[in-house]
Amino acid sequence: MASIVTYLRLMRAGFILVREGVVSAMPAEELPAPMQAAHRLAGLFARRKSKRLERSDRLARAVERLGPSWVKLGQFLATRPDVVGADIALDLSQLQDRMATFPTAEARAEVEASLGRPIEDLFASFGEPIAAASIAQVHPAMVLTPEGEKKVAVKVIRPGVRLRFRHDLEAFYTVAELQERFIPASRRLRPTEIARTLEQTTRIEMDLRLEAAALSEMAENTRNDPGFRVPSVDWERTGRDVVTMEWIDGIKMSDLAALRESGLDLDRLADTLIQSFLRHTLRDGFFHADMHQGNLFVDPTGTIVAVDMGIVSRLNRKERRFLAEILFGFITRDYQRVADVHFEAGYVNARHDPASFAQAIRAIGEPIHGQPAETISMARLLTLLFEVTELFDMETRPELVMLQKTMVVVEGVARTLNPKFNMWKAAEPVVGGWIRDNLGPARVLGDVRGGLMAAFRLAEQLPDLAARGERLSVEIGAMAENGLRFDAATSEAIGRAEARHTRSGRVALWIIAAALVWLALAIHPIW
Repeated sequence: MASIVTYLRLMRAGFILVREGVVSAMPAEELPAPMQAAHRLAGLFARRKSKRLERSDRLARAVERLGPSWVKLGQFLATRPDVVGADIALDLSQLQDRMATFPTAEARAEVEASLGRPIEDLFASFGEPIAAASIAQVHPAMVLTPEGEKKVAVKVIRPGVRLRFRHDLEAFYTVAELQERFIPASRRLRPTEIARTLEQTTRIEMDLRLEAAALSEMAENTRNDPGFRVPSVDWERTGRDVVTMEWIDGIKMSDLAALRESGLDLDRLADTLIQSFLRHTLRDGFFHADMHQGNLFVDPTGTIVAVDMGIVSRLNRKERRFLAEILFGFITRDYQRVADVHFEAGYVNARHDPASFAQAIRAIGEPIHGQPAETISMARLLTLLFEVTELFDMETRPELVMLQKTMVVVEGVARTLNPKFNMWKAAEPVVGGWIRDNLGPARVLGDVRGGLMAAFRLAEQLPDLAARGERLSVEIGAMAENGLRFDAATSEAIGRAEARHTRSGRVALWIIAAALVWLALAIHPIW
């Protein structure tokens, strides 16, 4: 059960969303009558200044007031058009992860505490912050090497962000649980699982050693890839709260004018970007899950350099095969195969009719085949897929959430570079090659080899499994004969917990009662 403080945090968040005009800007056509009335009432309390802003600007202002955790929540929900709707997801995707910088003195203290050394021993110089986000900020610095001074980027965690996120996370879980309890239709989207995924990804993002490890793994995977790389990591100056990496001198992909002035082939860059992403996804099963324009640079050699790998994601071999088969089915118009793959993967419940689902998939695929390839949007395709799968109670697949989001973002970046970008033509060398290598005889041999290895590992564990089974049989027999028993310490602990729970309940009731009395007096003074 959520604490009173958690509900107070939610009340504050609701007040800010109302005052900034976010609630009144949300669509209300499909809401029940009481909710539509509340929606109209919220419009009366919105700031006059907010009413003149676009919905995306209202969201940005509200999230800025709510704090870093809400920035992360908004960005995360931008990946879930199946949850918030395509229009709101688009608004949320425009949220900028830019926050006020914190003092350099605090950053220096964080570095020294994390690495256990004075900052003068670590860096020849340590500059003022050049960028700040919700979780960390970046400082330029210089380090001494045998070749002389070398410029590096130092990413430092924001002080107190873990505690702030933990408190806000309680509120997110409370909303998810209330939604599941009172809105049965939302249960297929698994709101609590969404909150859990947000918690997991953000906790990982807050340990900068894991970002350094992701950079190192990506560097190994892509060392022979044409036109793509990531910064190298300085492990000596990296810890939980700080990561030091190569400084990238390049042009941000968001600066189209500078890219054009440099004489770079933007069409080729668009093709390289999508091919690199698909290579990481299908070949490696490990990809950068935050590849927006602000995290992508082009160095003087024309190579794309991806930074900020706090958010990464993985797909196992089985999921990659399902993804490739679904894409291949859409390309070849084999909608029955697309439907069968959804059932084989467990994405759609077996109680539904595969033929009916194939018919729904056809409704998505046929309009795509009637368009020029350069006009086909992956974002539109995924939106249609969400709408159709909702009819068949398809549950959210957390392992595919980041893939869906990143695919849409990467396609969007490619289209800014080349408005006539043909995603299918650019993707064919990578996807076609992977399908040939993994969906034919090679796949069968790979599956057989994997099965033999699994059988071998199981054989190695058989003696231990047999011993465990024997012990379990003896323990079950003893329980059947003598019943389930508690020792004195266990019984006493249960009694203490129950007493504590009862006292907590009484205290909570008194606090609620006192709050109601205070509100009554505030509204109707007795003097």
